[in-house]
Amino acid sequence: MAFTEFTDEQDFKTQCGYDIDGVWYPRVTRITDMKAKPALLKFYADVGFARAKEISAKSAEMGTAVHEAIEKILIGQRPGDIPVSILPSVRGFLEFLKTSGIKLKVNPEHVERRIMNPEHRYAGTIDVMAEIDGRFGVLDIKTSESIYRDYGIQTSAYMDALTREFSNLETRWILRIDQFQSCVRCGATMRDKGGREKIKSGWQNNGGRSNGTSPCTVGMHEWSAPTGVVELKELHDWKDDFKAFLGAKALWEWEHSAWLKKIGY
Repeated sequence: MAFTEFTDEQDFKTQCGYDIDGVWYPRVTRITDMKAKPALLKFYADVGFARAKEISAKSAEMGTAVHEAIEKILIGQRPGDIPVSILPSVRGFLEFLKTSGIKLKVNPEHVERRIMNPEHRYAGTIDVMAEIDGRFGVLDIKTSESIYRDYGIQTSAYMDALTREFSNLETRWILRIDQFQSCVRCGATMRDKGGREKIKSGWQNNGGRSNGTSPCTVGMHEWSAPTGVVELKELHDWKDDFKAFLGAKALWEWEHSAWLKKIGY
C-alpha cells in the first residue's frame, strides 16, 4: 500500500511506470500495492507515519544492498565491500549454497531484467531468471520476515510477460534472505530491520509450548550474534495469481484515472 502524492504528470509517470520505446507502462510493483495490507496499516498505526517512513526507507536500503550482493554471487562475481549490517544475510546465503544440494545456474543477462507485457500494458524489473535443478524460472529475492501470499501476484505478472519470450519458462521461486538474533537465556528472537527491533518471545518461538525456561524481563535478553536465514519456496499455479494481478491492475487504473487521463494513457 503506497502513501504517495504526485506533484505533476511527469512525477506520476516517473514514480509509477516506465517509458519503453515511446510507450508508458505502469509498473508491476505499483499495481500490486493496491492490494490491502492490514499488517502494514498496523505498523503505521503502531509507530506513527513519520517513524514508519523512516524505518521503511532504511529497510529498503538494506534490502537493496542484499539484492546487489546476492545477484553478484549468483553470477559468479565477488560482491565487493558488503555493509556490516547485512553480512549475516550474505553469509547465510553462501552457507545455503554449500549445504542445500541445489544446482543453481544464472546467466548474467537474466539479472535485473526489464520486462513488459504489451497485451496487458504493464512493465517491471525482475531480480533473476534462474535454472534450479534443471528447471528454468523466475527467482524473486525478498528480505522479508516471511514469504507472503502477495508475492504470487507480483511474480505471476513476470511469468505472463516472460512466457511470451521463453518457451522453456516453467515456474517461479521466492528466495527469502533474512537475519535475526536469539536470546541465549530464553530462546526469544530479535529481528532488527531499518532500526526497528522486533522481538518474539521464546514461548512464541516454541509454538506455544514451554521450553523449560522463563522469558526474560525487558532489558534482560542476552542476544547472540546475528544469524542469516535462507528460504527457497516454489510458487505454483501462476495463472490463478495472474487473474488477481489483472484485478489489481483494473483497480489501480480506476484509482489513478485522473492522472492517467492527464498523461493520455
